[in-house]
Amino acid sequence: MTSTVDTAADASRSTPPSGLVAVAHAPGWVRYALLAVGLAVAVWLPNGLYPAVAVDILCWALFAVAVDLLLGFTGLMSFGHAAFWGASAYVTGLVAIHAGLPFPLAVLAGALAAALLAVPIGYLAVKRTGIYFAMVTLAFAQMVYYVANEWRSVTQGENGLQGVPRSFPGLDLTDDYYFYYAILPIVLLGLAAAWRIVHSPFGRVLVGIRDNPARARALGYPVHRYKLTAFVLSGFIAGLGGGLFAVGHRFVSLDVLHWTTSGKAVIVVVLGGIGTLWGGVLGAAIVVRLEDWLSFSGFEAIGLVTGGIFVLVVVLFRRGIWGSAAALARRLALRRR
Repeated sequence: MTSTVDTAADASRSTPPSGLVAVAHAPGWVRYALLAVGLAVAVWLPNGLYPAVAVDILCWALFAVAVDLLLGFTGLMSFGHAAFWGASAYVTGLVAIHAGLPFPLAVLAGALAAALLAVPIGYLAVKRTGIYFAMVTLAFAQMVYYVANEWRSVTQGENGLQGVPRSFPGLDLTDDYYFYYAILPIVLLGLAAAWRIVHSPFGRVLVGIRDNPARARALGYPVHRYKLTAFVLSGFIAGLGGGLFAVGHRFVSLDVLHWTTSGKAVIVVVLGGIGTLWGGVLGAAIVVRLEDWLSFSGFEAIGLVTGGIFVLVVVLFRRGIWGSAAALARRLALRRR
């Protein structure tokens, strides 16, 4: 336990204070106030936005937090997380269509399938670092995409799974407004699980491995095992988002497995702030809302606008929007002291 704290302390000294660190050192009332504001916004969201857009924000928020768990806290850049997002979407759709289970059980089945898929992929990928890790995950994701495209008897190929039901005993969830509130507890549980992982001794070891894997190994930590565990947990959380996305759209296409989906998740994390956890939620809200507004206005070059904003944020806010704002608040608090 002592070595875990020491490793975490070294990590915090060797890296700039993230938004997560700033919030962790804030007074208790500040943390509770931020939590209350976040919950209030989550409850209000489908009243201020088109409910279908609010549902997409929740799904992408889970996906972004899953990617940040690897990228921000383990130092692993994954370009293949669409494999878990998409695999869960397909399994969720198949279970909901053929088994007729309530959608929470179908989503859980999809998330477990994503975690199971993450075991062999992660076992091979975590032995590499840097760009090699990214390329290995991308290669496996493209393999999953190919299997889904060719296994037409199950996935329906390019036609996709259609008519995914939103069944739940005693509730009519055909309206996106009510469906949003039905999935909100699941999303909050996923976010709470990610928060707990990051704030646990396990999460502190991950940060130590991210900053100095050689020292973590010298302290006796099985680095590959920790990375693999983080990879599987990340795949499970991404699977939760993918399953909810499938039920929310009532349709699953090959796009959920495409490499551009993984790239979009990385952009969302960088935009919100790497290593901030909640920055992914903010980034998801910004990107999804912006894409919806541009498509509604008839603008076709959506990628040009989102890409330009991404470059602008990277140049002006090196820690992302959430990370930069939290760091600024922390500096102002230190000056007042």
